[in-house]
Amino acid sequence: LATPVGGGVSSLNMQLRKELDLYASLVHCSNLPGLPTRHEGVDIVVIRENTEGEYSGLEHEVVRGVVESLKVITKFCSERIAKYAFEYAYLNNRKKVTAVHKANIMKLADGLFLESCREVASKYPGIQYNEMIVDNCSMQLVSKPEQFDVMVTPNLYGNLVANTAAGIVGGTGIMPGGNVGQDYAIFEQGASAGNVGNENLVEQKKANPVALLLSSAMMLRHLQFPSFADRLETAVKRVVAEGTYRTKDLGGSSTTQEVTDAVVANLD
Repeated sequence: LATPVGGGVSSLNMQLRKELDLYASLVHCSNLPGLPTRHEGVDIVVIRENTEGEYSGLEHEVVRGVVESLKVITKFCSERIAKYAFEYAYLNNRKKVTAVHKANIMKLADGLFLESCREVASKYPGIQYNEMIVDNCSMQLVSKPEQFDVMVTPNLYGNLVANTAAGIVGGTGIMPGGNVGQDYAIFEQGASAGNVGNENLVEQKKANPVALLLSSAMMLRHLQFPSFADRLETAVKRVVAEGTYRTKDLGGSSTTQEVTDAVVANLD
């Protein structure tokens, strides 16, 4: 599923998201017990619109040396992702939703996204709502991440925000995620920078399985098997906290299999 850079075929991941209309990307960035990071108390859910924006892939060469890439934002998709974010916050006892945008520059496209978020926010008076320009958001994320709770974003910004948030809590190797639609859902590592598609890690058998195992727990919860999800999450967190088995990205030297075996051994 590695996405080629530049030329080549389009991403199979993107094709799956479009084909199955997996409109919401859900990435949970939180501190794991026993894993020291620069910031404590981070517990952020990034909810990203998954089907349009810059990822529409609508590009063409107008004349030689000039490429036009279309960013498509629709009222329907913006409202849909905003409703998902607020409903998620409501059902999971979250206090605040932050809309991330660049409406100061893209006044029509990101303006439409913000307008949709505001309309949905007005129907959830019990949830605090604020807005943040994406460049300021990036700075705030690395300086005071504890201020964020649920974040809702258009497609491209969500990718950047989720990977930044992953970096402040230990890296993409521990970050679970899912792509959710009306009828289908696919669960995968939540942020991909530096860990997915790294052939050296695969050859050395040193890729970190924690993100995928925690994504599996998210899938079990989605399938309404919360006790199984809790068992898996608890086992993973126990292994990370003990620190005996960790892959290179977490400061250890264990292989993928050794970490996985340790998780299996810790399953209650």
